[in-house]
Amino acid sequence: MKTKIHKSPAKIESSKKLSDFLEKTNLHKKDFAQMIGVTLSYVYNLIDNTIPFSTRGTTLERIATVMEVEPEIFEEYKLPQEPILIDDSISKIKHILKSKNTSIVDFLKSFPRTKRLDIVDMLRGAIPVPIDYTELQSIGEIVGMSKEEIFDIWEERFKQVMESSGMNIYSNNDLINNMLECAKKYTKSK
Repeated sequence: MKTKIHKSPAKIESSKKLSDFLEKTNLHKKDFAQMIGVTLSYVYNLIDNTIPFSTRGTTLERIATVMEVEPEIFEEYKLPQEPILIDDSISKIKHILKSKNTSIVDFLKSFPRTKRLDIVDMLRGAIPVPIDYTELQSIGEIVGMSKEEIFDIWEERFKQVMESSGMNIYSNNDLINNMLECAKKYTKSK
């Protein structure tokens, strides 16, 4: 005989928020599971209250990102000890999506299923925008960015990578500028 786990109202509320979102957006539970990096059965268990709602920060942040809400709406969410830094490039992408009335769900559906979790993690600030220009270009094109806007984001990311690798981009300014000019010519020729 199965024993029903009694849930606190807050946990039922979190499950209901998720269930309502999936119903409202008509998002298939399998797609949602892939977007947040969990199994389909886990999503069903969250919705059906057969397990306690997630308390794992990463999972709650992914759920919140897809739902386009702050993770703090879930009582189970605990603020991380270290601040999450959202890159200006990610803010720009989110702003463009909002200005075009494109939901995060619709944006995510534009990518192959295997890529969606990475995009969610990028949007929540867990990973940076890609340095790979082709990958960044595909994201930019889906968002509707111009080639110049895509290049500007790539240029900023390129400088971040150079700096984090130990290069003083200010004392090597001429070298960096020449490299970026070559890259700009190359990307325009494509």
